[in-house]
Amino acid sequence: MNLKISASLVAIACAVLAGCATGPDAPPAALADGQLAQPADYKTWPKFISNVQRPDIKQVREIYMNKVATTAVRGQPFPQGSQFVMENYAAEANPDGTLQTGPDGKLVKGKLLAVFVMGKNPGWGQNVAPELRTGNWIFAGYKPTGDKVDADPVSCRGCHIAATPDGTKGAGPARDFVIRYDQYFDQKKAGLTTEAVVASLSAAHGGISAHDLRSVSALQR
Repeated sequence: MNLKISASLVAIACAVLAGCATGPDAPPAALADGQLAQPADYKTWPKFISNVQRPDIKQVREIYMNKVATTAVRGQPFPQGSQFVMENYAAEANPDGTLQTGPDGKLVKGKLLAVFVMGKNPGWGQNVAPELRTGNWIFAGYKPTGDKVDADPVSCRGCHIAATPDGTKGAGPARDFVIRYDQYFDQKKAGLTTEAVVASLSAAHGGISAHDLRSVSALQR
């Protein structure tokens, strides 16, 4: 009888411990590249950088950040739990092969090519060679259909490891491996986002002209 009671107590204790390990305060499971899901609601997130121009590869990009990432402070890493989502669009081309530009002088977005997700949490991304590690950041890529891309997500690491002043190729450890780190914080310090400025001008003038759009673009550069 005592043995049965003891066995029951052990079973209950194990169940309680298991419940604690998977409770709301438990750390997220250690994920690797390719295992980060595409957030269903990312289009409702704040923009990190909008309308990124990449004429070199004939693309336009939109980059979103979750609310955790918005609490980041310049000069420090992004908080654990931060996520970014980058949409890659084809730039529309003219019949002669040159790239189209809109009234603001910027490339025109065409079809969506791919969606890439970048996120960090303790213990993530540690299954790669030390020279390829980007802190706790991991990467995943998805087709417009929601299926995973065929490319190896490790290739994303090459862009995020090397530091470059303009942030076009990488960010390096000093910027927490986040590309356009400086651009984001410069924009944030100035209180400028494309959406905010356009909304303000539209509200004040009942619309926004091509000249206003070009002025906004100049401020964003």
